[in-house]
Amino acid sequence: MDFIRATTWVDALAAKAAQPGAVPIQGGTDVMVEINFDVRRPPALLDLTPVAELAEWSERDGVLRIGAGVTYARLIAELGDRLPGLAQASRTVGSSQIRNRGTVGGNLGAASPAGDAHPPLLAGDAVIEAESAARGVRMIPAAEFYLGVKRNALAPDELIRAVHVRPAAGPQYFAKVGTRNAMVIAVCSVAVALHPGERRVGTGVGSAAPTPLRAAEAEEYLAAELDWDSGLPAPVAARFGELVSAAASPIDDVRGTAAYRRHALAVLARRTLTWAWNDYRKAAERCA
Repeated sequence: MDFIRATTWVDALAAKAAQPGAVPIQGGTDVMVEINFDVRRPPALLDLTPVAELAEWSERDGVLRIGAGVTYARLIAELGDRLPGLAQASRTVGSSQIRNRGTVGGNLGAASPAGDAHPPLLAGDAVIEAESAARGVRMIPAAEFYLGVKRNALAPDELIRAVHVRPAAGPQYFAKVGTRNAMVIAVCSVAVALHPGERRVGTGVGSAAPTPLRAAEAEEYLAAELDWDSGLPAPVAARFGELVSAAASPIDDVRGTAAYRRHALAVLARRTLTWAWNDYRKAAERCA
């Protein structure tokens, strides 16, 4: 196995073009586990750690651009107020050591259905910035990025450069169920993001289908049923949970049964929507 260390982004793109089978590595929290357990044996590892620009984030024209090398710990500390849903998800990732090394870019590259960052990125309408030496930059909406179990929309010569997402326009929540309280892969997860200006709710579902996904029918239902100037009726919240659950196609595995996942998704969706709605109404009352 070759080990390639890129010091600049141009070097990284050139290396990926020369060896499309090279696996990018930043924190290594997923890749090294698979290598150590002989799950995969790539022809080369492409170390992106020295590429300084990947560890930067910026805000321009109301959009955050988060470099693929920004760690979970920094997302929590530096962007938690702007992206509360993603920060909540980041807090559930592994241990503090993992959060100090792992990155959202790595989570996207791995494309695991159970990745904690995926649901809030979907709920927040994130867009992934990918680039190749031959074709330049390509912007991929998160909803189109996941193609299958651990398969994403990147071409063999492309690398993830950044994630683009608008700061939260309203309350956001993320919740997951695991087999224990910490350092655990999600049995299932749900993210909800309120977009009051557009009178809609974004959703993201994890670990309950071959890919992370949005619950489109649940979003459409709320867009039609919610009265943004009054309360959230219990039947509406319950129906939303049912529709989120129906959007999934879970399996039985060592972490849980399909039936349990469906039940848990309905509960998590109802709860996260209620939490977000309560925050929204409290803020509206303070401004009244």
